[in-house]
Order: sequence, then structure tokens, then C-alpha cells
Amino acid sequence: MCGVLGIYDNEEVIARIYDAMLTIQHRGQDSAGILTYDGKYHIKKGNGLVQDIFDQRNIYRLRGHVGIGHTRYPTVGEGSVEDAQPFWVNYPFGIAAAHNGNVTNFLELKKDLFEKSHKIINSNCDVEVILNIFAEYLERFTNKEFSPEIVFNAVKYVYKRVKGSYSVVIHIANKGMLGFRDPYGLRPLLFGSKEEMVNSFAFASESVALDVMGFKNYEDVGPGSAVFIDKNRQVHRKKIINKPFRPCIFEYIYFARPDSFLNGINVDKARVELGKSLAKKIRRRNLDIDIVVPVPDSSRTAAIQIARDLKLKYREGLVKNRYIGRTFIMPGDIERKKSIRHKLNPIRHVFAGKKVLLVDDSIVRGNTSRSIIQMVRDAGAEKIYFASYSAPLANPCVYGIDMQTSGEFIARDSTPDQIAAKIGADVVIYQELDEMEKDVRKQNKHIHSFCKACFTGIYPTGDVSSEILRTIEKERDDYKNKITETDEINE
Repeated sequence: MCGVLGIYDNEEVIARIYDAMLTIQHRGQDSAGILTYDGKYHIKKGNGLVQDIFDQRNIYRLRGHVGIGHTRYPTVGEGSVEDAQPFWVNYPFGIAAAHNGNVTNFLELKKDLFEKSHKIINSNCDVEVILNIFAEYLERFTNKEFSPEIVFNAVKYVYKRVKGSYSVVIHIANKGMLGFRDPYGLRPLLFGSKEEMVNSFAFASESVALDVMGFKNYEDVGPGSAVFIDKNRQVHRKKIINKPFRPCIFEYIYFARPDSFLNGINVDKARVELGKSLAKKIRRRNLDIDIVVPVPDSSRTAAIQIARDLKLKYREGLVKNRYIGRTFIMPGDIERKKSIRHKLNPIRHVFAGKKVLLVDDSIVRGNTSRSIIQMVRDAGAEKIYFASYSAPLANPCVYGIDMQTSGEFIARDSTPDQIAAKIGADVVIYQELDEMEKDVRKQNKHIHSFCKACFTGIYPTGDVSSEILRTIEKERDDYKNKITETDEINE
């Protein structure tokens, strides 16, 4: 899961795109990059957080009225700076791109581009494949009159060859800017414009980034659809392919900010509904609870609603170190475990002698949950009930979330009681899958179903074979082993 931005304006864009990058930092903390255009491309990429990569010197250098920004969370590749986005090619025209998602046939396409098109893919970042396939189609039209239809046909060519999930922003030098989503709309992408500035447009992974850049009018780019702004600032839209709409439900559970809208659904309202449903299930257990405490930050909304519905005291009992990133999206298990130890600290008097309901968004590997429960016990809690407002996660995601090996899921072969024993809780309570989906889609009944592959093992694209799962699992295992070896050397 990554954060992507594109802005096509009539004034310098770097200040706004930098501010917007900070709003999507939660979507990727491994690396970041900004590309601008003023007749030639200027680019700065690096590993780490946005505020650490960009200084006054390179911000001054990033000139132009066009910009693409990206925050990366690696799912393919090893997180090196060579894999940081955006990418660009000089032919045809000059084309730059960034994306959010995961291409499941990346290795096959990388091989085909080298053997059949004689193009080397120099990174392990799948947007480089998308960019080269898009450019390959446009090469046929360098001596012909350029048109939006050519651009839409190039997107159709990408759909034909590229499998998996992807929301893409592309700039074609002196031709225009393009945004498109994969046929199933797995990854989010929004398009914004300004009423008072007819020549100002932007794309973003979350609406909050558009808000910060001053774009109050926005819409979701549809699944299998593209939006192209030409050099005359005319907007062209096209539905290119029809597939069932299957946006990722985990965006609402964990990834997206509560102040964002995705697919017509406000994330905060969705979490309120998830809290209401979970409160009903907890009430049926007839547990003796003194206080409700969220695991910060994403679970706060649901925890407040649970406390309200159960007429219990709500307390903030875990203090988060704001300088530690989101442990779920860190690249290796050892890094996650280290960060958990530094990320949270209990307020002891809140827990002392109390029967505590801890509320979290999900339980994946169990590392975070186990460490938090031990902290709370050490702080003097008498009982600890652990509630997840998502259903049990049990299957690899191949669409851009780093939980890609079957052995990582604590719920894969365990009951809630067995999980409680493993993580040290007195009771573990999960949200029901049907309730979870119903709660999230309340704001948009046009979404008939979400991608729930990480819960069900059913992959909506219909092309995820056991071989693909094995390949991804091996890649992740090899990378984790490298991280482990490096960690041992450093210690």
C-alpha cells in the first residue's frame, strides 16, 4: 500500500505537493519521491520519511506547474532507493508515473519486456513495468496527431497485460496528465478540481491530500476507468473495461485516515459503524468490564463508540511515541518487534486493578497484540479482553498489503480462545465478517462487495494461482531472512 499524488496546475506546485505528501505519509514510510516538470523533469527520491528527504535546496530545484508525488511501502523489491517512485522514461515524449498497488505478474512482464521489447527494467518496482508497457503503446503514435483516445487505448493495453491492483498517475510531457484504476478498482484514486481555477487539477490516493492542496471538488476515479487532462486543460473521462467493483475493505479498517473519503465512504463513519456492531457482540458475552481503551490510533473511533453503546468509561491508556512509524507497514518482522517496544507506553494508574477492554483494528501476526497485552498486565490490569473490529485475517494479500505469507497469520489455524492464549489475553473477540462488510458499505450501497481476500482467501481478479502465492511467499521469506541476517550483524 502506497500513497500517490499528481497535480496539473498553472502555478508552481512544489509547496502544495510537499504538504500533501505529509498527509499520506501513513500510507508508506519506506521511501518517498517528488517529480516536477517545467519543460524537463526534475526529481528527488530517497529512503525514509518525507520531512527527512526533502530540504530547502532540493525543494527549490523542483520547479514546474506539474508534479507527481509518492510515499512507498514496499511489497515488491527490497525497499532500496532504486525502487522509490516516481519513475520516468524519455521516449516517447517523456513520460513519468507513480502508482499504488501490486502487480502480480511483475516478474513475467519484466522478462517479456527484456526478451521481446529489448527494454531493461532496472528496479524491482512494479510501476516501472506499467510505465514501460504504457510507453510501448504510445511509441506507435509519435508521428501521428495525439488524442485522448490514444491515451485511453494505451490504458486498455495496460489492462490487457498487467494483472493485480494498481492506481496510476502518469504525466506525458506537453500532452497532459492521466489517472486510472485497475479493472476492479482495488486501490483507491480520486480526481479533484477547483471551481475558481479552471486550469487546476489533481489526483490522490485519499481525499485528505486533495483537501490540503485546496481541491474541494473531487470524485472517485471509477474501476477500469481513466481521467485525462489534455494540454489545453480539457478533462476527458472514459470507462474502459467493465468488471465487478471490488475496492479493498482493509483501507477502512486500518490504512486510510479517518478524515478521508474513499469510494464515497468516510473512513471515520465506517469505523463508528464497526464499533456499533462489535459492541453488540461484546454485550452478548456479558463480560465484567471497567474501562474501554483503544490501541492508538486507528481504533480510537470504534473504541469510543463501543464505550458509548456499552455505557462504559472510555480512557486513553496507551501513549504513542509520535516519532515511531506504523509497525504494521514496516518491512520486516524484526523491525516490527523492535518498534513495538518503543512505540507505546501504558499510563499505569489507568490500568491498575481494572478489567480492561482493549480495542484494536485487527490482529495479523499477533506481535503487537502480545506486547501490548503484556505491557497492560505489567501496569496492573486485573483482566484483559482484546477486541478486534475486523474479522480474523488468515490469507495472504497479493494486491499491495505486506501480509503475504500464510504462516504469518495467527488466526489461520486457531480459534479465538487459542489466539487469546497465544497473545496472553483473557478473551479475544472478533468482528463478524458479514457485519464488517455491511457496516462499511452503509454509505455506498452501489458497492455490492469488497475485496476481502485477506479474510476469505477469495481473490476477486480470478487469476491468483497457487504458483503466484508460492512465488510471493518465497520472495517475502527471502527478504525477511536478509533483514534477519543484517539485524544480527548490526547487533
